[in-house]
Formats: sequence, structure tokens, C-alpha cells
Amino acid sequence: MSKSNLPIRRRPIPGLLSMLRGGALGIGVTSCLVNILGLTGSLFMLQVYDRVIPSRSLPTLIGLIAIVVTLFAFQWLLDLTRSLLLGQVGRTVDERFAGRAFSEVALAASRKQTQDAGVQSIRDIDTVRGFLSGSGPGALFDLPWMPFYLALCFLFHPWIGVTAATGALVLAGLACMAELKSRKPIAETATLLAERMDFADAVRRNSEAVVAMGFAARLSTRWAGLNQRHLDSHLQSSTLINTLSTLSRSARMFLQSAVLAVGAVLVIRQEATGGIMIASSILVSRALAPIELAIAHWRGFAAARHAWSRLNQEAPDADDAGHDVELPAPKGSLTVTNLHLGAPGSKTPIIRGLSFDVHAGEAIGIVGPSASGKSSLARGIVGLWPAFAGDVRLDKASLGQWSRAALGRHIGYLPQDVALFDGTIAENIARFDPDAPSDLIIAAARAAGVYDMIVGLPLGFDTQIGKRGAVLSAGQRQRIGLARALYADPFLVVLDEPNSNLDAEGEVALSQAIENVRSRKGVVLVIAHRKNALAGVDKVLVLEGGRAKAFGPPHAVLNTAPKSTAVSGSFVRLLRAGGELSS
Repeated sequence: MSKSNLPIRRRPIPGLLSMLRGGALGIGVTSCLVNILGLTGSLFMLQVYDRVIPSRSLPTLIGLIAIVVTLFAFQWLLDLTRSLLLGQVGRTVDERFAGRAFSEVALAASRKQTQDAGVQSIRDIDTVRGFLSGSGPGALFDLPWMPFYLALCFLFHPWIGVTAATGALVLAGLACMAELKSRKPIAETATLLAERMDFADAVRRNSEAVVAMGFAARLSTRWAGLNQRHLDSHLQSSTLINTLSTLSRSARMFLQSAVLAVGAVLVIRQEATGGIMIASSILVSRALAPIELAIAHWRGFAAARHAWSRLNQEAPDADDAGHDVELPAPKGSLTVTNLHLGAPGSKTPIIRGLSFDVHAGEAIGIVGPSASGKSSLARGIVGLWPAFAGDVRLDKASLGQWSRAALGRHIGYLPQDVALFDGTIAENIARFDPDAPSDLIIAAARAAGVYDMIVGLPLGFDTQIGKRGAVLSAGQRQRIGLARALYADPFLVVLDEPNSNLDAEGEVALSQAIENVRSRKGVVLVIAHRKNALAGVDKVLVLEGGRAKAFGPPHAVLNTAPKSTAVSGSFVRLLRAGGELSS
């Protein structure tokens, strides 16, 4: 098997940290040089007050100005370099996690049953990248240099050092307060923001029903409540951070004045020079600026930390382990053994102890009342939902022995809610395979009985269907979804309510498609509430409460099922009278 076909083995978070170590080292070295050059202003003032003014030497002043301009130019260049490096680190994080975040979205149905399944990872990546590309990380890299500046203050004079250290402790206390007080409000704000966006997205997706049935105003009231809670939480966290930020800025400015006052006293007592007094004030401002900047960016830092924590926690869930041996295409049987199945994240099984075999060339109809577990069984058979116990096997191999991509080539799945993607009809049928042969696309369209409908469109297979297939009718979307399920002749075809939006012509095409899969020795599972979709099935599986109530040829199930039960009564009506299967 070629290496290009092997799934990517994703390394955990520590692997990313080691990969970014080179960038962090470069940023650290650059920060070292920036902070050393940060002494330029203080030393310049020291020399001006202690050498230039007493000696009245203009050549000395000109020489100092030339040196200072050069050093400031290097400082600007290094500061710019550090900013560019941080931006590149943010891009690297995005590139490293983007594929996995998209996998979270694509595999959302099999990972967790929440509205924002997968999408939160993309938001988290944007948050981390935005923080790393801003000025906040620069302040964090400058913080370790604060003791260096304070040590220089002590070298100027012990009392100047004590004053600066006292101010540093005050600002450090404000930073700790920012961490302790803002953690809960910032986390709550992020949760409320996600809840608000999820509600807005749900309204957008169901806007037709909302407008048609006239309950937009009531939803607007609910939105106003969600929005108000988010604004209150945001205002609370913003007020806290802004209060601490302005307080730290005022404290730093006061500290500068305090250092000047202490320096003035020392100058009067002839224990220091005027240059030391001015230089100390500038040096203290430089020493404490990173704390002030860190507090100002604390909200972004806290949000990035929470986002990073979520990415770290979700890392194991996104992995799709590679397989060193690619199994041959299944062609013999589908076996379900003692299957216990439930929704991801739930501990309550929906399917309980289900077992049956299907051989090549057979079609199985699955019926039962609502909430009997039919669609859940379909999701388990195609590998969307992991089993609590038992297993599903193709040719005696469990589904986990294939990678997701390899298994997908052998499965055709038509869910109840047919979701097509913005693109051409051909792209949707071919499952967006850029190298899909035209003959396979046409063959799938013919197998689904939709070829004539497609070529009847002005652009045929190149027709852009719009977002979620908006330019197509529900019946057209369902038939194109059937063609997608039949693309490249998969061995296992699972159709969940395949005729819910079909007209008579579509139902005839569906019956022919099922017969074609049988004739090429595939396996078909058809979940339906109408008789027409079950025409030509070899066996019928009757589900009730997640358990098999009957399984066998249609006539045998009809003759042996106890007619007193709700399921068997519905099934009798289905076979004898046709039409809808009711519970």
C-alpha cells in the first residue's frame, strides 16, 4: 500500500510544542536583544545629564545622538522581527490544528451530539492564533526581564531599587487579581457567546418555518434574553479587566513620579546625580511596562488559555489511527452480533442485543414504530456511532480494521436528512473526488435513475446546486443523494427513508436501484415507512424498543408475528394495504 494512502498519524500537543520550540527560541533571543536595547533611553539621559550638560560639549551630544539613533533603529527592527515571528507561530498553530479541527466537524455525528460539535475547535484555533499574533505574547516574553531592570535600579541606589521593587509587587498583585477574578467571568462569557451563536444559526436554518408560522417575534424575545445575558457577562469581565488595567497604568505613572521624588531627595543629599534620577525614572517605567501590558491583554490571554486547553482535551478524539494493512473490498456478508448501541456521549443504549446476518445479493427492509431505533441502527452499521458492546463486521472483519476513508469507499449511505454541498451535481455525486472518472459519475446517476433529470438541466452535471442544494427540490436532492450513495458500486448500501420525498417515478427508480445492488452482489438495508420502498426485499427486520421482534422473509414474518402487538399490526397493514406504516 502506498504511503500516500495511509491516514495521517497526528501527534499530540507535546509534539506541537517541540515543533514550535525553534520559533519560541528565536522569539526568546530576539526579546533578549530588545530588552538590552531598551536601556538605550535611560543610559542616554544619564550621559546627557552627567556628561553633556556639565561639560557643555556639543560634539559629545552629537555623538550620543548618533549612537542612540542607531540603537533605536536596531530595537525597532528587532521588535518588528519578534512580531513577525509571533505571527508565524500563530500561523503554524493554525496549520497544525486546522486539519484536525475540520475532522472534528466532519466526524461530529460520531463524536458528540451537540450543536457546536467540531465547530468549537475552529473557534479555539482562531482564538489562539489571534492571541499569538498580537502584542500580548511580547509582554509575556518581556516579563522575565523585570528583575534585570530592578537590579539596575538597585545599582543606581538602594532606595531607588526599593521604590521600584515595591511598585513591581503592587503591579504583580494586580496581575494575580486579574487572573483570579477574571477566570470565571471570561469562561462564562465564552459559553454564553457560543450559546447565542448556536441559537442564531438554528433560527437561520429554520427561517422558512419561523416566517411561515409567524413565531419570529417570540424567538426574538428569546434571542434578546440570550443576548442580554451575554452582554451582562461581557460587561462584567470587561469592567474588571479595564479597572485593573487603568489602575495598573495609574500605579506605574505614580511610581515614576515616586522614583523621581526619591531621586530628587538623593540628589539634594548628594547621594546621586541628576542623570541617575532621570535615568531611574525611565528604567522603572520600562521595567514595569510588561506587567501593565499583560494586564491590559489578560482577557485575550485567558481566552487563548481556555481554547488551548479544549484543543488539548479533544486531541485524542480527533485521531484516526492508521492501518498498516489495507483489507480487500468486502464482497461476502454483513454480520451484526449482539449489538448494543447508543448516541455518542450517552450511556443509555438505543439498540439492545441485536444480531442478524445479511449475505451478498440480499436486501433487508427495516421497519418499526417511531423511536424504535431504526436510524440509530443505520448509523451504527455504517460506523458513525461506536458500539457499546457487540460489533458490526464486513466479511468477518470489524469496521475498526478499516480507516475511515477506506471504509467509506465500500459504503453508500443515504440519511434521512439529505445534505448536499455547495458545488456541482457531479462533485456531489462523486463525493468531491477531484479525480473521479466521468463514467463512474454517469453510472451512479443512471443507477439512481436520475441521469435524464440531470442532463435536462441547462448545465447538466456542471449545475451549481447552491448551499445545501438550495436550487433543487427536496425530491431532486434525495435522488442525487441516492446517486452519491451508489457511486463506485459500494458493497454495503444503507438507505434511511429513501422515498420520503419521491414521486411515483422516483419510487420506481429507487426500486430499480435496489434491484441493481442485489444483482451485482451487494447488500442493501432499507429503512422505510412506506410499502413501495420495501418492494423486492428478501427479509424484513421488525424493531421495537431497540430490539428485534421479528426477522425473516416477509411472508414468514407476517404469518408468525403476534398480531396483537402494535408493531405487527402496523406491519400487517403495510404488507396488505400498502401506503404509510403507522405505529
